[in-house]
Amino acid sequence: MSSLKPKQLGGGKREKIVSLRQISHFKPLRKPTKVKNKKFMALGALSAVFAGLFIYNTSLNALQPSGDAPQDTKLASFAKFTKVVGTIQKYYVDELTIEDIIKKSLQGLLANLDAHSGYLDEKQYKDLKVETEGEFGGLGITVGMKNGALTVIAPIEGTPAYKAGIQSGDIILKINDKSTINMTIDEAVNIMRGKPKTKIELTIVRKSEAKPFKTAIIRDIINIQSVYGKRLDGDIAYIRVTSFDKKVVDSVKKELEKIKNPKGIVLDLRNNPGGLLDQAVGLTDMFVEKGIIVSQKGRVADENIVYDASGKAEYKGIPMTVLINGGSASASEIVSGSLQDNKRAVVVGEKSFGKGSVQVVLPIDKNDAIRLTIARYYLPSGRTIQAVGVTPDVPVMAGIVKDNGDDNFSVKEADLKQHLAGELEKLEKEKPADKPTGEKTMKSKKEEALSDENMAKDLQLQTALGIVKALIITKK
Repeated sequence: MSSLKPKQLGGGKREKIVSLRQISHFKPLRKPTKVKNKKFMALGALSAVFAGLFIYNTSLNALQPSGDAPQDTKLASFAKFTKVVGTIQKYYVDELTIEDIIKKSLQGLLANLDAHSGYLDEKQYKDLKVETEGEFGGLGITVGMKNGALTVIAPIEGTPAYKAGIQSGDIILKINDKSTINMTIDEAVNIMRGKPKTKIELTIVRKSEAKPFKTAIIRDIINIQSVYGKRLDGDIAYIRVTSFDKKVVDSVKKELEKIKNPKGIVLDLRNNPGGLLDQAVGLTDMFVEKGIIVSQKGRVADENIVYDASGKAEYKGIPMTVLINGGSASASEIVSGSLQDNKRAVVVGEKSFGKGSVQVVLPIDKNDAIRLTIARYYLPSGRTIQAVGVTPDVPVMAGIVKDNGDDNFSVKEADLKQHLAGELEKLEKEKPADKPTGEKTMKSKKEEALSDENMAKDLQLQTALGIVKALIITKK
């Protein structure tokens, strides 16, 4: 797995997740008041309240307010919850322990808040730590919930999913023999993760295909080269950033130093699912001399943070374009949207994914934790990224992909679920076709990405390059 993923966030003490695959730390440019202990105390108090409710079930029933009393008080709400728990434990067809009921309650509660919040039991919490601290086998994709469907945000270049031909916008209908309808992101991630060199089968729904098809992928250790660079005609620097890991800012600086005094810059963030917030801020800071880069706003005042430009801006004033598409999410949207709002670059390509919320992972005890959305990111103009995305200044469809209309399914969530359920019924009656994987025989990820042949056929890149050349002329 690649969440609006995210595996460190710099050197601070604030625990963040900026995409589903990461637990991270970062040090904000404007340091907020420390509130970490308060959060843990709050969670502890919540656990204590629930424990008390179960012990004093009978007493709470006696304390239920009369019909004339307000029903939205905390006591009435807790009493209602306790009564439902007691009813389930007494009458449900299968015997359930209190632990089972509370686990299911928490899972449902967090899942119904938004697509990125969730309850992590002992196994899920350990798996999340493995992703950030150890070595595991994965597919190399970032996934998110879009219109209620498990959707590929982007495959990461050079990974098993990329080689198998998985595309941004693909809907994963089944993982092996399990339907993903009503499956949480955490559940999907747990199934897709596994030992390296083991096989997994995905059933994919793609707009350009008449029927769902199966694709077999071999898990592997995910090693990512996050930054490529190349000098193009006219002393223009082409910089490709595939994900925001902890070395992106340094790597981009090294690539630009190799090119030496570029007259223009094309920054390619297509199919970049995001990553570390401090790297997104640091990259933008290289080009924006003053003003706000991005802000973070939530209900708690201490979570409201503004990230300002440092004033260094080593590459200020150089004509610049940024490439994005539907696979650009989270940190990619912060960079492209901030450069757009600061009138620093022309954004070219397709509308981005729309993942602009902030999650924290808070342990409940030694074994369990919750992942909770606490804030949203806002661009300098005040607009939000969440569920909206960044709209390019110059829309250009990918040259090798037929224009099928909007960059996502233009149906409501309920309609999409019904459609996918219908597709599942069809799969039970007929075997879906095996899609040729189009396995890429690459000399290297970098050589393929920077080959003259591929770059010449890339309509979006050629458009961005033409705009940079025009900006260089008008600047003279």
